Amino acid sequence: MEILKEVDFHGVALRVVRGDLTESDVDAIVNAANSYLRHGGGVAGAIVRKGGTIIQEESHKIGFVPVGSAALTTGGRLKARHVIHAVGPMWGEGDEENKLKRAVRSVLALASREGFTSISMPAISAGIFGFPKKRCAGIIVGETAEFLKEGPTSLKTISFYLMDAGIMDFFIEELGTLEGR
Repeated sequence: MEILKEVDFHGVALRVVRGDLTESDVDAIVNAANSYLRHGGGVAGAIVRKGGTIIQEESHKIGFVPVGSAALTTGGRLKARHVIHAVGPMWGEGDEENKLKRAVRSVLALASREGFTSISMPAISAGIFGFPKKRCAGIIVGETAEFLKEGPTSLKTISFYLMDAGIMDFFIEELGTLEGR
């Protein structure tokens, strides 16, 4: 894990981290999930491989989660105690930006309701779902900032865990716009 940038925003540490999301030792990691919570590939597959089948079993019990929403399972064998499964949009399905905003809001609201102090989030929808990376970074950081401005939260640390060098730069740039605000 390498912290590439950190900004204090309304009392919450926002970080861009280069590293393996499944190794994050936080209250919850965020899974970029599909609506059926079938965790076969990408980030979702890695989470289940490392955390164990309990995560997939709990996901089957939850069933369908609409785009823009989030659901919670345990973290199984992960360092993270929980997994928040956020269903972001697939690029080209329509109204993608608003759906991604709702997904980010759903994650943050769920984490706050649960009293979590730390979460780690990937670039939801920017992988196999094809969301343009620069726009993804802008929406995720922007919605996070709006959420934090709107009121109290239990969250103290929000880390954006990334592995793709190109998207890291976009998240670093977006966090830079929050400095001093």
